[in-house]
Amino acid sequence: MTKFEQVLGTIGEFGLYQKFVFLLLCLAYVTAAFHMLISVFLLGIPNHRCAIPGYPNDTYAIQSSYHEALVNRHVPTSTDETLKYVQCNLYDRSYDGDDNSTDLKACSSWVYDKSVFINTFTSEHDIVCEDKFKTSHAQTIFFGGVFVGAIGFGSLSDIIGRKKTLYISLLLLLGTTLGVAWAPDFVTFCVLRFLVGASCAGMFMTAFVISMEMVGPSKRMWAGIVIEYFSALGLVILGGVGYAFRQWKYTEVACSAPIAFFLLYWWLIPESPRWLVSQSKIDEANKIIKKAAKVNKVTIPENILTADSNDEAEAGRLWHLFTSRVLLIRTLIIFFNWAVVSMVYYGFSLNTGNLGGDFYLNFLLSGLVEFPAYTLCLLLLDRVGRRLLHASCMIVGGVACIITLFPMIFADQSLQPITVTLAMLGKVGVTAAYAVIYVWSAELYPTVVRTVGMGASSSCARIGGMISPYIADLNKVIDGNLGRAVPLVVFGTMSVGAGILSLWLPETNKRDLPETLEDSKRFGQKESSENYEPKLSFDNKGFDSEQGITNRITEDYTGIKL
Repeated sequence: MTKFEQVLGTIGEFGLYQKFVFLLLCLAYVTAAFHMLISVFLLGIPNHRCAIPGYPNDTYAIQSSYHEALVNRHVPTSTDETLKYVQCNLYDRSYDGDDNSTDLKACSSWVYDKSVFINTFTSEHDIVCEDKFKTSHAQTIFFGGVFVGAIGFGSLSDIIGRKKTLYISLLLLLGTTLGVAWAPDFVTFCVLRFLVGASCAGMFMTAFVISMEMVGPSKRMWAGIVIEYFSALGLVILGGVGYAFRQWKYTEVACSAPIAFFLLYWWLIPESPRWLVSQSKIDEANKIIKKAAKVNKVTIPENILTADSNDEAEAGRLWHLFTSRVLLIRTLIIFFNWAVVSMVYYGFSLNTGNLGGDFYLNFLLSGLVEFPAYTLCLLLLDRVGRRLLHASCMIVGGVACIITLFPMIFADQSLQPITVTLAMLGKVGVTAAYAVIYVWSAELYPTVVRTVGMGASSSCARIGGMISPYIADLNKVIDGNLGRAVPLVVFGTMSVGAGILSLWLPETNKRDLPETLEDSKRFGQKESSENYEPKLSFDNKGFDSEQGITNRITEDYTGIKL
């Protein structure tokens, strides 16, 4: 009997064929990353004020001839120096009425500043003032789609295969993203964005799983982090596209059009041979392996895989993780860290407009800083260990965010670069922590419940993503500089808290890892560390546990930053 992992060792763990497939799937990651954060450009709220009645050619920058009408007759002045004009109310009086009236009425139309955005969906449909929280709802609905898509497409990929699921996700993503550009109203926009979120989840997840299932054990951790570089590249490109167009429809179409190229993947991307083996489709799997061996210039037997090559272990159940005090505490800490790291990661990106300074430069920097963050993980993950690296990134990044409170509130604009630098340091920390947590938590879960544990952890991350828009939009509730600073302080505090809690989790680096629930209960316990002897001989994949761990972390939800 030849196990699948042994086959990968024979044809090459990361040969030319796997590199070609991996590169194609990484390109798909770039496009999917566009739509994960494009709401920053679609739902951005430009500076705005009430339109002045009787001035049909009103513009946001008040001309001197309008000033008296604005201040003395129609719009009350603001006491907050950060707001040039009051945004939502007019004095309820006319030129031939009582000029001493101080009654206010809500605006019925607005004038928008076009220096950052020429238009957004928000400005086009006047989603401001009383409706301002609709943008937060829309972003949460999107992440709700990601949540549903991760579960739905995850199950679908196990039933019909990775390749078909990927293609369905691509078709749905292309149709819904183009549909968003012509959404006639807010409800339609939200429905389409929900479907975009679901299809993004399906595309991210299946692309990651296919690429990881084609790569050998010793290369999976490296490949799992490298693929995230392409996600960061997507954010950098998105910032450039947004800057070039500055109009939400053109930005949406420009980010949707490249998806059409990926429709060619039906003929370029193979089905996962590991999935085919699990479905007893041995002949199809052998054809793919034979093609890979040919490209990799390796000679293999005619039918290297047999009916006995299915090496998938029976999975445990989620409730098994709560059957003891040790497992319960560890699982809750892992869940909390996944939720916080996702919430802070997406909250940073959604909060770009509140940092002050140049909006597009800030967004570009938030994408660029992910590159050193992932490099940090590649260099230090095995050198300093998972616990120290993750906790340090969460705590240092969180403290940097909290410190932004001082330059934002007490300093003038000359210290704006300090605010941005601190915020970017926080982004580096949470990005690196995001990369570490999925490797670390996968190693903490015992083999028998690893897949279900990672699926539950991923679901917690989705919940964190759904919460992030409301925290990022706290400036809508709190006015002025304090409102700009509060979201970063909240993100920073949560990050520090999660980082401190993670110190209660055991280190897994260079340790024999747990395979059973009993192994996991004893793992990392001081009182039993000397007697801890997990089943090390050989697991059902033919590798010792520390090597075999990477075989398991590629299941369904692992490492997908959604």
